[in-house]
Amino acid sequence: MSSHFSTAGLRIDVDTLRGTKNGAPALLPLLKNHGIKASFFFSVGPDNMGRHLRRLLRPAFLVKMLRSRAASLYGWDILLKGTLWPGPVIGKKAAAEIRRTADEGHEIGLHAWDHHRWQTRIAKLNQKKVVQEMKRGMDLLACIIGRPVDCAAAPAWRISPAALLAREMFPVRYNSDCRGHSIFFPLTENGLLSRPQIPTTLPTYDEVIGRNGIDAGNYNDFLLGLFKQDELNVLTIHAEAEGGVCRAMFADFLEKARMRKIHFRPLGDLLPSCQHIDQNEIVTRRLPGREGWTSCQEKLD
Repeated sequence: MSSHFSTAGLRIDVDTLRGTKNGAPALLPLLKNHGIKASFFFSVGPDNMGRHLRRLLRPAFLVKMLRSRAASLYGWDILLKGTLWPGPVIGKKAAAEIRRTADEGHEIGLHAWDHHRWQTRIAKLNQKKVVQEMKRGMDLLACIIGRPVDCAAAPAWRISPAALLAREMFPVRYNSDCRGHSIFFPLTENGLLSRPQIPTTLPTYDEVIGRNGIDAGNYNDFLLGLFKQDELNVLTIHAEAEGGVCRAMFADFLEKARMRKIHFRPLGDLLPSCQHIDQNEIVTRRLPGREGWTSCQEKLD
């Protein structure tokens, strides 16, 4: 890799109906203007994200909601989805927007069937249940884009041993289920798994904003300062944020990244250039700015 530029992976999580209908389409012209292809991970089942409001009873989650100004960031329509009645099935309501994203040449992967269910219950679901959830999502998403889905990314970077084994049942090229520092094969109690992990290496907007003096005015410079030369750089953004009220900020970020000769690619494009793939474990940790647990890459002793 040249010392004059850096290649980075761009992962775009699309969690909700609003993010699929409005956020993802708003990002497409920005990416096209910069000649960027990214990895879009869509949730395609019921939009039940409003059920997260129950977590307001937890002080850490309430602080995060207030710090990131979640109501203005996501909108009350998202925050109330699935609270009083079952949420709409995203893949049926927004198939055209998902198909357009694929038609513009972006890598398409599964985020989840039910984002809320995965994020809140994945630690308790057995392998059979996870396979069922993944199959429903994979089948619907494949039907929408007209081809098999070959990658997946866990909501909230939460993966369990049972879910990792379930991942092995699907012919994906890679998964992106955790936070970490390099591409690796997961080593579990059941042995070495065959699907490589491409972890997110950089923090997200909601983890950073409002902490340690970081605000809208210096966020982009702070984030760009975290990119590391000759190491894996994977940035995750959210269609609901960077494709919504943070769109102008993200446009500025892309321009500054271009000036620094940072070239964004879909995550799958990072695999061929990876000359050595580590064997690491995935452990549970708590990360600054995030509420609850997160799956993280752990080097072997």
